[in-house]
Amino acid sequence: MSSTDTELKTRVKPKVERPKLHKVILLNDDFTPRHFVVRVLQAVFRIGEDQAARIMYVAHTRGACVVSVYPKDIAETKADEATDLAKEAGHPLQFTTEPEE
Repeated sequence: MSSTDTELKTRVKPKVERPKLHKVILLNDDFTPRHFVVRVLQAVFRIGEDQAARIMYVAHTRGACVVSVYPKDIAETKADEATDLAKEAGHPLQFTTEPEE
């Protein structure tokens, strides 16, 4: 038996970090109809009408509102999808993302 047979081998497990989360933010504008904003929130973010109306109202009164939090890629995709729906309908409604702290 050689000395290498009896030595313990150490295994190193790589630490897997959770993906950084990003907030999707609804930006208020004074031109997009409120009912349209609610419909976009329901369609893209799969939230109920009451919750969508609350988010729309907070954005309307405060200038912006966090809609939801996702991993970066999903947040950017949803923000782009929602903004694109508004553009297609001729509205200036915008969604943006930023890292969660």
